[in-house]
Amino acid sequence: MNTRETIEMMQLVAKGMVANEPALTKYDQAIGDGDHGLGIERGFSQVASYLSDDFSARDVGDVMTKVGTKLMSTMGGASGAIFGTLFRAGGKAIAGEKQLTSSVFARFLDAGLEGIYKRGGASEGAKTMIDALAPAMRRAYQLADVDFRQAIAEVAEAAEQGVERTKEMIATTGKAKTLGERSLGHPDPGAISMSLLLKFMAKYACTEVVA
Repeated sequence: MNTRETIEMMQLVAKGMVANEPALTKYDQAIGDGDHGLGIERGFSQVASYLSDDFSARDVGDVMTKVGTKLMSTMGGASGAIFGTLFRAGGKAIAGEKQLTSSVFARFLDAGLEGIYKRGGASEGAKTMIDALAPAMRRAYQLADVDFRQAIAEVAEAAEQGVERTKEMIATTGKAKTLGERSLGHPDPGAISMSLLLKFMAKYACTEVVA
């Protein structure tokens, strides 16, 4: 997937994330402050506008880095910092890449996850977006030699399975931490957002003719 296609993919992702605000708000109202969906909508609506204007990027890494910067400056709150870090750290790690291949994408997710670890201190199993991102990253490396269109679909599925596992976790960070065992049975909203990001990437990759 070249730079132009990566931009188009992120346009589809941004619009899809905005459309899912009501569902994300509902899930966050169950165990959080109820503002996660609004933050996602705010940040990704800005990304959608940003990419629709006279946007240009040197390479696929530059696309992701610029998306991360826009998220960090517009989304606000912990989500803005976390999702902004995912794209900024991941984008910088693949700077100069002209094609978004499976192996390049695995490096993107890996660096993004490492950036989030350093920024937030949460770990896998704490009922956060990491519980969707980490298994997705591992699956991406397993599929590093597979065609991107096939790989991204399976990476998205791994993230979705991670979301399901968060239902059985007790939150140990963020607002949900105060609920203790009452957080059981509810999926983590951040993990859902992470899963949706990959789902929309897969939707683009699997419906477009990728160079």
